[in-house]
Amino acid sequence: METINNKLFLGSVSAEALIEKFGSPLYVYEEDKIIEQYNKLKDAIVYPKKKLYYAAKANTNIEILKLLNNEGSCIDAVSPEEIYLSKKAGFSSEKILFTGNNTSKEDFKYCIENDILVNIGSLDQIEQYGKLNPNSKISIRINPDVGAGHHDHCITGGPNSKFGIYFNKIDEIKQMVKKYNLMIVGIHEHIGSGILDTSKFLLAMDVLLKTAKEFDNLEFVDFGGGIGVPYHPKEKQLDIAEFGKSISDKFNDFCRDYGKELYLCLEPGRYIVAESGFLLAKVVNKKSTPNYVFAGINTGFNHLIRPAMYGSYHHILNASNMEDEEEKIVVAGNVCESGDVFTQGENGIEERSLPKIKIDDILAIMQAGAYGFSMASNYNSRRLPAEVLVKQGESRIIRKRQKFEDLI
Repeated sequence: METINNKLFLGSVSAEALIEKFGSPLYVYEEDKIIEQYNKLKDAIVYPKKKLYYAAKANTNIEILKLLNNEGSCIDAVSPEEIYLSKKAGFSSEKILFTGNNTSKEDFKYCIENDILVNIGSLDQIEQYGKLNPNSKISIRINPDVGAGHHDHCITGGPNSKFGIYFNKIDEIKQMVKKYNLMIVGIHEHIGSGILDTSKFLLAMDVLLKTAKEFDNLEFVDFGGGIGVPYHPKEKQLDIAEFGKSISDKFNDFCRDYGKELYLCLEPGRYIVAESGFLLAKVVNKKSTPNYVFAGINTGFNHLIRPAMYGSYHHILNASNMEDEEEKIVVAGNVCESGDVFTQGENGIEERSLPKIKIDDILAIMQAGAYGFSMASNYNSRRLPAEVLVKQGESRIIRKRQKFEDLI
């Protein structure tokens, strides 16, 4: 991302040129940023036996999956559909881990048929899987009684969470796997999403590693994902080098006590793709009330739901006018809902300071590469936007814009 002559450029292509070529609204991803983030995390983990499982739910565009496959990534899949897409992108079965929750027998059967290792988060589901596939290998998901994340809906550990087997049920786990002659080769946790303070992550590691000592035949320990990126300008980047060293040292000490080197696994999703992505949209309306000036754009929470769903902050740029005098304004979408506002705060609608906006300007909503398109819908029967990948002045479409007939 850079500013040239008062215009926003992504991958050395102007945002305005992208809209002119591909239409509005438009998801745009910077290819180099995805690769940079993946390798930054990989290089930060100094422990030698490591695997990064990209959390595909963050963004399952097959071209992005192909990029990460080329970099050597593995896949964290949470549905048969994500397994299917990952295999289409070139990932082998051995590089895919399925972590379902409230998994159906049909989903388990799909994993078995495709030789996918499953990560199971309840005693009942261990039994269901054992009946379907006895004498096999599994991984288990532990709830370490620790949760963290940017929003309550994204906290996936602790007593209020539906995820994982509570850490104090080790004896029951052992009885259940013995019943079906299952071998536990992996142990897993995931405490939440959007974590910028690593203290809780490290605390949860301690709980999981203590639990891991109860199992003799482990091949890997998977600490999940949740590594955050700064959405608000006041937030600081995670010190990824310090984070990588801390978890490497901790895991190295564990392996020494355990008696063999296991694989250290992480499941980054947001960290890899969030900052690469921008949702571009055209200003189609400008109006005022006694309280606010509104800029209306031709996209809505059907295309990026995080502000409406979580009250999430996404920084917004005027891609057509990056450096002009600023005005206070609210940016609103085109969905027929009062909550369809992109400038949200903890208490609802809030103003932002943006360079002066006029009709037909292009606004760029930042950090939209994760949980943007992947959570999009056809609400109001609006069509899904196209997706484009940019690199070194070149742009290519990686998903076509929906047509009217696609709605039928």
